[in-house]
Amino acid sequence: MTNEEITILIQQVDDETKKGNYVAAKLLVTQVLDEIETFTQQESTPMSNQFSESGHLSEDDTKLTSSFAVRAGSDTVLTLRAHALLSLAAIELRRENYDDSLVLAHRGLALTEEGNLELIKPKAWNIFGNIYTSRGSYSTALEYYSKSLAAYEVLGEKSEVSKLTMNIGNVYRNLGSYDKALEYYTKSLTMYEVIGEKWGVATVTGKIGSINQLLGSYDKALECYARALAVHEVLGDTTGIAIVTGSMGNVYYSLGSYDKALEYYGKVLICMEELGDKKSVGGTLVNLGTVFTSLGSNDKALEYFGRALALFDTLGEKSFRANCTGNIGIVYFNIGSYDIALEYFAKALAEHHELGNKSEVANCTGNIGNVYVSLGSYDLALDYLTKALVAHQELGQKSEIARTMGMIANLYTKKKFEGYNVLKAEELLLHAVAISTDIGAKELLVEDYKSLADLYEIQKRDAEALLYFKKHIEIKGEVNAEDIKKQEVLREQQKAIELAKATADAKMIATTGLLHKVLPPSIADRLIKGEKIADYFTSISILFADIVGFTPIASKMPARKVLAFLNYVFGEFDRIIEHHGCEKIKTIGDGYMAVAGAPITCEDHAERIAHAAMEMMGDIQLPEDIRSSLPKGAIFNIRIGINIGPAFGGIVGEKRFVYDIYSDAVNTAARMESHGEPGRIHVSEEFAFHLQNRMAMTGDDLGGIVFEERGEMEIKGKGRMKTYFMERLL
Repeated sequence: MTNEEITILIQQVDDETKKGNYVAAKLLVTQVLDEIETFTQQESTPMSNQFSESGHLSEDDTKLTSSFAVRAGSDTVLTLRAHALLSLAAIELRRENYDDSLVLAHRGLALTEEGNLELIKPKAWNIFGNIYTSRGSYSTALEYYSKSLAAYEVLGEKSEVSKLTMNIGNVYRNLGSYDKALEYYTKSLTMYEVIGEKWGVATVTGKIGSINQLLGSYDKALECYARALAVHEVLGDTTGIAIVTGSMGNVYYSLGSYDKALEYYGKVLICMEELGDKKSVGGTLVNLGTVFTSLGSNDKALEYFGRALALFDTLGEKSFRANCTGNIGIVYFNIGSYDIALEYFAKALAEHHELGNKSEVANCTGNIGNVYVSLGSYDLALDYLTKALVAHQELGQKSEIARTMGMIANLYTKKKFEGYNVLKAEELLLHAVAISTDIGAKELLVEDYKSLADLYEIQKRDAEALLYFKKHIEIKGEVNAEDIKKQEVLREQQKAIELAKATADAKMIATTGLLHKVLPPSIADRLIKGEKIADYFTSISILFADIVGFTPIASKMPARKVLAFLNYVFGEFDRIIEHHGCEKIKTIGDGYMAVAGAPITCEDHAERIAHAAMEMMGDIQLPEDIRSSLPKGAIFNIRIGINIGPAFGGIVGEKRFVYDIYSDAVNTAARMESHGEPGRIHVSEEFAFHLQNRMAMTGDDLGGIVFEERGEMEIKGKGRMKTYFMERLL
C-alpha cells in the first residue's frame, strides 16, 4: 500500500469517527498501523496486536516504540504513524475511554516532537484540549487549545483556526464565563463566514444561541437557533436540524413552557429514531424525563430516565449513563425517598469519578450533601457540600461556587447543627452575594439576600435586616419583570410560529384540495407524502367514451355553450363513475377515460365498469337549456369502448403533472371506442369472456347483461379482432 493510500485510509478513519462508527474506525486504524509496520519492515510486534479484544490498550501498550522511526529514517512513516495514533486517540475519546485516549495522544505527540513534525503537533494539542475539556480540567484544556490555535494560525489553516476558536469558546461556556465564550464564538463565526464553511456557520450560530439562552436572552437565542436551523436545512444535515430543534426545546423548558418543550423534544426523538442515532435517542429521553420532573410527573420521569439508562447500558455510554443515574436520584429526592436518592447519587458519583468528569463529580457531591441536609445529618451534609465547593472552586465555576456557598451558609444557621455559627454563615453569604453580583446571577441573589435578611433578623440587627430585605424585594422584582419579559418573548415567538404554521397549513390545505381535484384521492395522498408514483396492475378494466358527432355540433355553437355542454356531460360521467367505484383518469376534447381496479385494486373491476357503462349509455338526459342550444337536428349520443388487461399507472410530468394509465390494453380500449357504434358499448373478446366468467362464478347476471357477437373486424393498429356489443336485456 502506498503512502497516499495510507493517508486516504487515515482520512476514512476520521470520517467514520465523526459519524460515530467507532468499530469501523478502529478496524481501519488497525489496518493503517499494520501497513505502516509492514512498510518499515520492522521485526517488532505489529501495532494491531497491542490492542485487546475489548478495544482497550493492552498492558504493554504504554511503551513508546518510536525508535522505529530512527531506524527507518523516514519522516513520511513518522507522519503516517503519528496521524494514525492521534486518530485512534480521537476514537477512544469519543468512546469515553479517557485514560486510553490520553496515552495514545501522548504517544502521537512524542512522535511529532521526535520527528519535529510541525504540521501534526497542533492536531495532537487539539486532541489533548478535547480530552481535558471532557474531563472538566478546563485550565489545562485552554493551554492545549491555545497552543494548537497559535500553530494553526502560523500554518494559515483557516478552517482549523475557526474550529479551535470555537473550542475555546466551549471551555469558557463550561466555566460560566459567558462574555468570553461569546467573544470567541463571534470570532469563530466571522471566520467560518469568510471561508464559506456553512457547517461551521450553523454550528457556531447555534452555540451563540445557547449562550443567549444561558443569559436569559431567549428572544436572541431563538433568533440564533432559527438561523442555524435554516443553514442545516439547506445543507440537508438531519442531525444538525435535530440538535437545533432540541435546543429550541431547551428554550421553552427554560421559559417554563413545558408543553412546547415536550413537543420539540418529541420531534427530536422521532428524528433520531429514524436516523438510528441511539445515543441521541437516549439524550432526548433524558430531556423528556427532565421536563416531566419539572412537571412533578415523577412516574413519567422515572419511565423516561429508565428507558434512557437501559439504552446507555446497551451502548456502553458511560458518561451519559452516569448523568442519567444522577437524574433518577433527583426524582427520588423530590419525592422524599432519600435513601433511594442517596443510592443513585452514590452510583453516579462513582461513575463520574471513574470517568474523571470533575464537574459532574462536584455536582453529585453537592446533591449528596443536600440529601443529608434533608435527613438532618448535618455533619455529613457539611462534609459533602464542602467537598463540592472545593471542586467547583478548582474548576472556576462561579455560579456553582456561589450556589454551594449559599447552601453551606444556610446549614450554619440551623440551630440543631452542632457547628451552628451565624458569623460563618454571614461570611459565606456575603461572599456568595459578591460572586453572584459579579456574574449577574439574579436568581441566586434573590435567595442570598433573603437569607441575609433572615440571618440579621435573628441577630437583632434590624437595620441590616431591613436593608437586605429591601434588596431581596428589589432584585425579586427585577427577576419577576424579566420572567414577564420572557413570557412576552414566548408569546411573540409563539404567535410567529402559529402564523407561520397557519400559513403553511393554508398552503397545504389549498394544495391538498387542488391535488384531490386533479388526481385520484389515493394518488394525491401518496404524492403529498413524497412518494414517487409508479404502479403496475396485473388486471384492470378500461373505458373510453366520446360524444358522437361532437366536432360538427360544437362548430355551430357559441364557445360558452360548448363548454356548458361538455361540463354537464362530463359531470354526469364523473358522478356515475364515482358511484360505481371506478376512477376517472382524464378527458381529451370530447373523449373521456375511466378505469376500475386502479389505482386501488379490486377483484370486481369488470362488474364495476360494466355497470358504469350501462348507466352512462342509458340514463344521461340533457337539460332543456343545453338541449335547446344544440344545432337544429343534432342528436346527443355517446359511444363507449371497453377492454381488460394489465397496465402501468403513474404521475406524468414534472411541473404540470397528471396521473395516467398506459399499456397496450389501454390502446385497445381506445380502439374499441373509436371502432364502435353510436349508442352502443363495444368491448373486446377478453373483456366479454372475463365478465361472463365472473357472472358464472358469482351467479349474478348484473341486471341482465348479455353480449352480442360482432364477429371479426379489422382494428387499426391491432389487426383482426373478434369483438362484442354489451347490452342489457329489456
